[in-house]
Amino acid sequence: MNDHVGIDVSKARLDVHFRSTDEASTYTYDEAGLEQMIRVLVSRSPRLVVLEATGGLERALVAALLAHGLQIAVVNPRQVRDFAKATGRLAKTDRLDARVLAHFAQAVEPAQRPLPDEAAQAFADQLTRRRQLVEMLAMEKTRLKQSTKIVRKEIKKHIEWLQNSLRSSDDGLRRAVEDSPVWQARRDLLSEVKGVGDVTAMTLIGTLPELGRLGRKQIASLVGLAPFNRDSGTLRGKRTVWGGRAVVRHVLYMATLSAIRCNPTIRVFYQRLRSNGKVAKVAIVACMRKLLTMLNAMLRDSARWSPPAMG
Repeated sequence: MNDHVGIDVSKARLDVHFRSTDEASTYTYDEAGLEQMIRVLVSRSPRLVVLEATGGLERALVAALLAHGLQIAVVNPRQVRDFAKATGRLAKTDRLDARVLAHFAQAVEPAQRPLPDEAAQAFADQLTRRRQLVEMLAMEKTRLKQSTKIVRKEIKKHIEWLQNSLRSSDDGLRRAVEDSPVWQARRDLLSEVKGVGDVTAMTLIGTLPELGRLGRKQIASLVGLAPFNRDSGTLRGKRTVWGGRAVVRHVLYMATLSAIRCNPTIRVFYQRLRSNGKVAKVAIVACMRKLLTMLNAMLRDSARWSPPAMG
């Protein structure tokens, strides 16, 4: 059946909408509900099933859909909200969200994304936990500076616990990379570039598996580093970057600041942009994009680091 299906995922239930017939159904998000819903979907063989990324809540559903050979796409919630606004759907309920997702599936036909294997998903979870530990550690250090003597001892104990947990998390990530010849080879290639440290390399491996498999424009757009025009009529606005994977952008930003200092290729490129009148922020973003392009080419060609000629 040439149909498009939208599924809105919440903790307790799944709202399903079939675009061609405008049918809506609700299932409990448990083993029995999943089995019932999958049976209906398999019997109707839809062209595409679309759901939003919900920070991990969707994983069991995605695994079940893929296991039964259904074609799925997991999309960015902001894309769907922008689409809903563009089509005049401002109200928001779970059922309406499922309907919007079905319409989005038909109108946009987003690219299908395969489910990461178990090891890749576990590695991504470890990376997420590491980021949480870093954020908690930064907050506790700020509280320590502002705290009174009565709570300072307790905060120091928590900081020590967080630091130990962070070291343990880093060790776990390194072991995961060393246990995978493919990941280790990717890490070794990425780490050859001055400015790219272990955290950056592991984050790219875990949260940007498309690196080395897409063209330079596609990978820049995926990360959120592709500049978009903001023109209207005779007005020519500034080009801006937005969207994409914020986690990847953050580590690339830190790596780029380091590369500007210690990587001759990036440093010369940055200095040239600044001498041409680019403000620092614009020059840094351009350097991030250049660094990402170089890393993408290295993994694509399985090539060792070789400073490119400056064009």
